[in-house]
Amino acid sequence: GKQASLAADFSVLQFAFLARLLLWHGRNSYKRSAKLAQFVIHRGLIISIMQVVFSALFYFAPIALFQGMLLVGYTTVYTMAPVFSLVLDRDVSEDIALLYPELYAELTKGRALSLKTFFTWLLISIYQGGALMMIAVWLFDTEFVHVVSIAFTGLVLNELLMVALEIRTWHRLMLWSILGSLAVYVASIWVLPAYFDPAFILSAPFVWKSLVITAVSSVPLYIIKILRRIYAPPAYAKLT
Repeated sequence: GKQASLAADFSVLQFAFLARLLLWHGRNSYKRSAKLAQFVIHRGLIISIMQVVFSALFYFAPIALFQGMLLVGYTTVYTMAPVFSLVLDRDVSEDIALLYPELYAELTKGRALSLKTFFTWLLISIYQGGALMMIAVWLFDTEFVHVVSIAFTGLVLNELLMVALEIRTWHRLMLWSILGSLAVYVASIWVLPAYFDPAFILSAPFVWKSLVITAVSSVPLYIIKILRRIYAPPAYAKLT
């Protein structure tokens, strides 16, 4: 018995441990992995859609919208921690997961990770990328010289808000990751003067227009999510 245990990748000492391993840890692992994978895809798609829309608006000029530190920082210091904090999320408590094994059986239907969910995130990326870019150009038509900082601000705020809207059970590390990423972005305004004009970004028109851009790209999706939860709630929502 010990030799088999040592040779195995993992071993379970008692059959009683299988319930918690599968119904709680296994279910969380599947749902968290599915959410994280699709959110990472969305994070990459939305910046690509913004580039496509930007090029289309200006006669497909071969000009990159985001370059250098902005492109690198978007996937690292600005959004990495909040996105990866989703692995701490959970939709039900451990007691409910153990009390209702049907929640684990529901995973066999593949609703958390499927072609339907992939295309849903694809449509979300197309809508948000197009909305962020087109509204930024429309609201700031007289300050087009700052289009990069305008579009990037809307992009970062949108991603942080999307992470917050996807969380079902808040963890303190999630909150700190979002607030910390936002603080890093504000600090980078002075660290990267080649991309940002502090006087313009800290002005009142820039602040309220950026909030409008973020709201248009995110709030409609949240309303749809609430309506779906009311009229077609998932199994875990019925128990909580």
